[in-house]
Order: sequence, then C-alpha cells, then structure tokens
Amino acid sequence: IRGVIAGFAGTAAMSAIYAIKHAQRPGALGIPEVKGINGSVGFDYDDTGVPGHIIANILHLPSVSDRGAGDITLALRWSYGSAFGIAHVLLRSRMSEPKPTMLFGGALMTMTLTMFPILGRTPPPWKWSGEVVATCVETHLAYIVTAAVADDAMRRRNKVLGIASTAALAATASQALEGAVGMQ
Repeated sequence: IRGVIAGFAGTAAMSAIYAIKHAQRPGALGIPEVKGINGSVGFDYDDTGVPGHIIANILHLPSVSDRGAGDITLALRWSYGSAFGIAHVLLRSRMSEPKPTMLFGGALMTMTLTMFPILGRTPPPWKWSGEVVATCVETHLAYIVTAAVADDAMRRRNKVLGIASTAALAATASQALEGAVGMQ
C-alpha cells in the first residue's frame, strides 16, 4: 500500500504542475496538432487526450471523442501513476538511495519517451519542441521526486525531508526548467 500512496503523491505533484502551468499561461499554444484535456491546451503529450486515444485503441473501444479521450487520460494518469509507485518501493527494499530513485526515474522516463511514438500517436521525442520536452521532464521529475520522498517518509528513515519539502523541490525544478526553456 505504501507504493500506491507514494505513486498517488507523485501523481498529485505531476497534476499540480499541469494546473499551475494552465493557470499561469491561459493563452499558451501548447501542442497545436493535439487537443488538451477538457478543451485546454496540452503542454506535453501526457497533458492531452493522446494516452486516452491509445488506451481506447488497445481496448478496441468504438470512436472516442477528444473529451472522452481526455477523461480516459485522467483515469489512466491516476490509476497507473498510483500503481507505478510500487516499483520504487520494490527497488528501495533491495538497495539504498539514490540507486532506486535513479532506476525508478530512468524506467519512467524511458517508458514516457518511447511508448507514445511506438504506439503511433506522437512523433519521436527528438522532434518535440523544447517546451514540450521541458514540460515532460519537469512533470515527470516532480512525480519521481515526490514518489521517492513519500516512500522514504513513510519508511520513517528520513525525518529531514518530508512531504512538504517535495513541493519546494518540484518548484525549484520547475523554475530551473522554465529558465532553461526561456534561454532557447
């Protein structure tokens, strides 16, 4: 259960980054060729109906609207994101930090950057705009760090870093990535 809670915390951090981006940049272009969730722009492919369309295709669902795909995307994000936290718990039970978080993060980023193109719904990541790549890294970094810190906090082995410090780490990463994108 610790892994599901850690994954849920990571998913909440990821979702918070998207919410902040949407609040700060209501007129942003996002990814022009893809509909965002609930009619908004998508700042990366996880912020669009693309995952929902992939799942609908895999499950052979009849024609799914963009809104329906957005709903499926959100259900996938919260279910898969919560369950993926189990991977960190399993890795952490076999080795000490930072190895499990590095492996956990590497596996998540590898899947993120390969599955959409393999399943035929996006161009390969090297063709994504710098802003899309930065958002993808930023949101997944927030997920990875939050899930790892939440797992560690629940283990009661790290009393200095708590869940509250995760927000500061995610905000720092967000600012650093936005600064890097602004320099391009």
